Amino acid sequence: MSPVLLFWLAGSGLIGLSVYGLIVNPHPLCKLLALNLLGSGVFLLFGVIARRGASAGLGGDPVPQALVITGIVVAFSATAIAVALLLRLHSEAGEASIDEEEDGQP
Repeated sequence: MSPVLLFWLAGSGLIGLSVYGLIVNPHPLCKLLALNLLGSGVFLLFGVIARRGASAGLGGDPVPQALVITGIVVAFSATAIAVALLLRLHSEAGEASIDEEEDGQP
């Protein structure tokens, strides 16, 4: 098994696991963690795409590498904003979950 195939399978597994976590878990913090896991899987797949050119004897493609670096910075800032919003929701409502039922009405 080549390292490229191993990283490709790992990235695909991370994406599949995170999509499952987004669908199944109702808690906002779990959804945020699953979304970060999804980003990590996509970044890994971009790294595999950038590596494919290098294995053919060419230099690594710099465009996917630049996208990964930019994506990491954006994902970090979006996670920080989401955590701040979850903390604010917890301080205002007393819990960090979003219930559809309010005042006994579905």
